[in-house]
Amino acid sequence: MSRLFGTDGVRGLANGRLTAELALDLSVSAAHVLADLGEFSGHRPLAVVGRDPRISGQFLEAAVVAGLASAGVDVLLLGVLPTPGVAFLTGSLGADLGVMLSASHNPMPDNGIKFLARGGHKLDDAIEVAIEQRMGEPWERPTGGGVGRVSVHPTAVQEYAAHLVSTTGHRLDGLTVVLDCAEGAAHAAGPQALRDAGAEVIAIHAHPDGLNINDGCGSTHLGPLRAAVLEHGADAGFALDGDADRCLAVDHEGNVVDGDQILAVLALSMRDQGRLVRDSVVVTVMSNLGFVQAMAAHDVGVRQTRVGDRYVLEEMKDSGYNLGGEQSGHVILSDHATTGDGILTALHVMERMATTGRSLQELAGVMTRLPQVLVNVRHVDRSRADQDEVLAAAVAEEEALLRDRGRILLRPSGTEEMVRVMVEAPGLDEAEAVAHRLADVVKAQLTP
Repeated sequence: MSRLFGTDGVRGLANGRLTAELALDLSVSAAHVLADLGEFSGHRPLAVVGRDPRISGQFLEAAVVAGLASAGVDVLLLGVLPTPGVAFLTGSLGADLGVMLSASHNPMPDNGIKFLARGGHKLDDAIEVAIEQRMGEPWERPTGGGVGRVSVHPTAVQEYAAHLVSTTGHRLDGLTVVLDCAEGAAHAAGPQALRDAGAEVIAIHAHPDGLNINDGCGSTHLGPLRAAVLEHGADAGFALDGDADRCLAVDHEGNVVDGDQILAVLALSMRDQGRLVRDSVVVTVMSNLGFVQAMAAHDVGVRQTRVGDRYVLEEMKDSGYNLGGEQSGHVILSDHATTGDGILTALHVMERMATTGRSLQELAGVMTRLPQVLVNVRHVDRSRADQDEVLAAAVAEEEALLRDRGRILLRPSGTEEMVRVMVEAPGLDEAEAVAHRLADVVKAQLTP
């Protein structure tokens, strides 16, 4: 059987793959595994549960709570709250387990379950495997006073917003920002945190009805944000995704500021304050070459990992770095958070604007994005991508033509019979030409 847990919890079509029965069984199994690991020893175990506004989150929340309470775990309901908010409160409330119900930027019909360990950290892979293996096993159910109590934590949004504001050292008075809440989990916490920090906030897509999350809005649809920034003459705009663990931005002229540019702004800000550990930042191999070149020009080191925020976070934890992220806008400021946090990111970018008096456009201009072309070559044998000599020779030939002006990355998909061809070059036409020539070679050499 394929693994239930992916790179970001268990995710799928709500009431399709992801059923109430599955949610209940996962929660019971998680309680048993953590209990056997000694996580609950010496006290009544406590879990916090949050969700995004999807309507399916209501029945999944009920199932998760039923599973945990039936296994003797007390539960605090946080209500609708961003993923990083649940992670924060897992730590601040001293909970033994955090649970977030969200499918992030996925369409509304999907949902997901993510478990967080004490302190708000992602569960180790080995623990996730153990949870899967123990699902459905016979167990002795507690009765009477042994079952868990369930209560509501009514100040979750306020506590999380206050934490976010406390991480900044400079007010944002005089700055106007548009915040696209994606009809998602940050519709209350996001505007409150930015307003409490002093900014004038124009919140859009901040009225979730359970059906409209990510629907033509948020970080995957930047058109409405660009229009709103221009309409209101705002200094900047930020777009969150459904669970607000990432964000993208636009400057005052409506130009998109992607995750690489945001990381560049924050890296120089933290370096100037003497807070950037070893003057280095962690990114994936998909980060734009322009970012790497800009960091080199400012004596900031770049550590690159495999694609996926989990690998960025692993490198940060293993090596002690405190800034990392992805081009998609998943930015990890580990001095203040255990996961990516879109609201936190927006606050710290705006703080840099406030302390320097410079526009986001000027700050983001520290790097020049090279045109990046990605071609997905489907229905090929991805397992042979790294061994084919003809393909390797074709890549070497194209790299020789590009020299240090660009970059080529061939990456087999982790889930499909597909090879991704990514090319960066000084001009879009050149990048497209190289990408399509290599895609043709991939197809010719790797088609079964």
